[in-house]
Amino acid sequence: MDLMQKLESLANRYEELNTLMAQPEVLSNVPLLQRYGREQAELEEVVEKYYQLRTTLKELEEAEELERESDDPALRELAREEIARLKERREQLTEDVKLALLPKDAMDEKNAIVTIQGGAGGEEAALFAADLFRMYSRYAEQRRWKIEVLDLNETDQGGIKDITFLVRGKGAYRRLKYEGGTHRVQRVPVTEANGRIHTSTAKVIVLPEADEEINIEIKESDIRIDVFRSTGHGGQSVNTTDSAVRITHLPTGLVVTCQDEKSQLKNKERALSVLKARLWDLEEARRQEELGKARRSQVQMGDRSEKIRTYNFPQDRVTDHRIGLTRYNLQGVLDGELDEFIDNLIAADQADRLQRLFAEEPATVQ
Repeated sequence: MDLMQKLESLANRYEELNTLMAQPEVLSNVPLLQRYGREQAELEEVVEKYYQLRTTLKELEEAEELERESDDPALRELAREEIARLKERREQLTEDVKLALLPKDAMDEKNAIVTIQGGAGGEEAALFAADLFRMYSRYAEQRRWKIEVLDLNETDQGGIKDITFLVRGKGAYRRLKYEGGTHRVQRVPVTEANGRIHTSTAKVIVLPEADEEINIEIKESDIRIDVFRSTGHGGQSVNTTDSAVRITHLPTGLVVTCQDEKSQLKNKERALSVLKARLWDLEEARRQEELGKARRSQVQMGDRSEKIRTYNFPQDRVTDHRIGLTRYNLQGVLDGELDEFIDNLIAADQADRLQRLFAEEPATVQ
């Protein structure tokens, strides 16, 4: 089936749904009506683009016929200009419908749970983790997202051993999911007396916030809940009550801590939400493995142990190794100017998925 046949088939289904949703037996069946409504909403964008493409192809055919058959040189020239415009529009609409055909990630519009962990490099890795948290905080400010810290372990020198925070905002997960992986920094640490450049790392994990759409069941018998007093900078106690919560998932060994809220109940709810998201991530990783590595996006689903980006201070350079993009604006990036990297990562991910989607079938429009 070529692209136009695929699109026509989807348009026919869209019109069929219109008819079905007007039937009395469907109108009286709320679950069925909702299911048809969701299916129609998923088709709406691609069908609308298809109708525009079909109209453009018809107009192009008419303009080409006029250019071939007219005896008026001025009219033929106008027809040629129209043909050039319509061909450009055809190409754009063809790309638009291809993108609209890509399966939507149901998690994309959710809030994001981000964890940053200092890696190789000791105190310098912890300071770099703090820099990354500041970078994402600035980026969130620019997009008018809100950040809520769920758990934080700092060092005496202002670094971060690990931090987990929630990013609230429309499409937060859609953009931040490309940040997951190992980030590397090359610079002279403040603790380095001889001026030597060190290489340190921090790992970033990005998950969608768990809600009712993430169908992960956590049995009470599978978890152990411990409570303790919240600690602040350098390990000092910042609360006089045992409000912090640590949840251990016994079957997997996953441990989640939440101590930001003064309420033990709120900390428990947040910790369970993070645990649910991490269990979903484990399940998703297994599913992707079953699908086969050839069908996974190397941009979006790379191994977390892989180095994805380098921040080189002596050269004022930031390089994303997945797409080979380098920019000499390190301070700007650390101040939250991430859109260029994320936009290019999204484009590369879409191109990769489009290539796989149309790998076994022609997708040209004549």
